[in-house]
Amino acid sequence: MPLSRFDPDRYPELLAAKAATTSALLQPFAMPEPMIVPSVPTGFRMRAEFRIWHDGHKLDYVMFRPGEPDKPIPIHDLPIACERIRALMPLLRQQLQDTPLLRHKLFQVEFLSTLAGDTLVTLIYHRKLDEHWREAATALAALLDIPLVGRARKQKEIIGRDYVTEVLPIEGREYHYRQYEQAFSQPNARVNIRMIEWACRAAAPLGGDLLELYCGNGNFTLPLARHFNAVVATELAKVSIRAAQWNLEANRVNNVQMIRLAAQEVCQAMAGEREFRRLADLPQPLPAYNLDTVLVDPPRAGLDAATETMVQGFATIIYVSCNSHSLAENLQSLAVTHDIVDFALFDQFPYTDHMECGVVLQRKSQ
Repeated sequence: MPLSRFDPDRYPELLAAKAATTSALLQPFAMPEPMIVPSVPTGFRMRAEFRIWHDGHKLDYVMFRPGEPDKPIPIHDLPIACERIRALMPLLRQQLQDTPLLRHKLFQVEFLSTLAGDTLVTLIYHRKLDEHWREAATALAALLDIPLVGRARKQKEIIGRDYVTEVLPIEGREYHYRQYEQAFSQPNARVNIRMIEWACRAAAPLGGDLLELYCGNGNFTLPLARHFNAVVATELAKVSIRAAQWNLEANRVNNVQMIRLAAQEVCQAMAGEREFRRLADLPQPLPAYNLDTVLVDPPRAGLDAATETMVQGFATIIYVSCNSHSLAENLQSLAVTHDIVDFALFDQFPYTDHMECGVVLQRKSQ
């Protein structure tokens, strides 16, 4: 997001315009009036990354405008970032600048934080990291009271740990989520809470079992599990599966089966076209589940054709989309077989054109 677009005084106006644009894009599908969930206008981002610009012994966090890679823009403060990241930025920069072992060939810095205040820093280098670097990095982590990760080509050094633990209050309960560095997590934690609660309200009257695709670290999975007899949740990324399994155990959620499958493989398994050894650990065969509801939270490309066809076989589809244009493409098919009964807009990314959408579809009466 270009910081020139940051304008908290105009945030309500900017949100209204973006919501109107998104609603107009989806209006051909007879959408109900959307619930619009705003962000806080400042301090909403729990992740930030910066290139590092070297000028002699001086370091700066920098960003670049599209198409201008040789014109660094120094970033002395990031008002869209959470308070913990904003507080750490100058402290970390000064320590890096004053420590040649940590400054040498430093390329990028990444911050990952949480509403609970747990914050991790990743330092990325264009050189091999040795024991001297590790000693200096250990001292830095102790000074700033943070876990720290150093990365270089084919190398990852962990000082303390390589994850943070988020705590989200949802439907009167606190859920603990492990989030690994450089793995996907929702960037706007407060809006994420509202998204999860919206999905839970949609699921509450449904019953039966749930199939969830693209479950990530269990962001929706954990709170949704209390609304279903059983959940079969699928994800392809190994690091997300590892986080999800920890999250399930830490939160004592015991009715979820986590399976490492791509969406296309789920389609093959549901159709009985292919058997997967990874499904052998299910307590019962996949066809034995009462899977009337599916939740999908796909990447920006949306659902591929096979997955689109597969989810049309479910009575209820809960679709969370990070790209309204790919959502519109999928709705051209989904709206033929299903009615859209709920619609929500979540402003995960204020001051940008991106709007997160939530849609609930119910199979049309025959």
